[in-house]
Amino acid sequence: MKEKLFIVQLDEKYCDYLREFDNKVPYNFAKKKIRPFVGVLFTVNKFKYFAPLSSPKPKHIKMISKMDFLKIDGGKLGAINFNNMLPVMDNNIIYIDLNAESDNNNERQYLNLLKKQLSWLNRYSKNLHEKAKKLYDKYIDGTLNPAIAERCCNFKLLEKKCKEYNRKK
Repeated sequence: MKEKLFIVQLDEKYCDYLREFDNKVPYNFAKKKIRPFVGVLFTVNKFKYFAPLSSPKPKHIKMISKMDFLKIDGGKLGAINFNNMLPVMDNNIIYIDLNAESDNNNERQYLNLLKKQLSWLNRYSKNLHEKAKKLYDKYIDGTLNPAIAERCCNFKLLEKKCKEYNRKK
């Protein structure tokens, strides 16, 4: 059965906490209204994970999808960064209302982009899950290419810290 994907934001304090233990945790620029730090939510080994999304950039068209990086619709809709995926629990997640009304043209365009990204990601969710699980498994068992492993967050450590953070809450 296919897992339905969601586009979400993360609690800024949670990201700051994880960064205390792993400097590869991306900064959560929640203060940016027009281009917030968003990602796709899915499950890897019974743990919810957030993988950051990038808005489309000209460089994405030329880049090659790798084990830790996937172009969305050939890069036309941005990319997903599996190397920076973070374990999360429900209270770390802020769901984004993609159907929100806005008078701001930039916000409408951004919500439109997010809808297109989500539609593409849900269409290819099986591949997305396989890619994320393969990266995760290879990182955990130490068989990941060292150059890629160096770019990855420490998934097991962050899972432990995620549990600790949420136990305190």
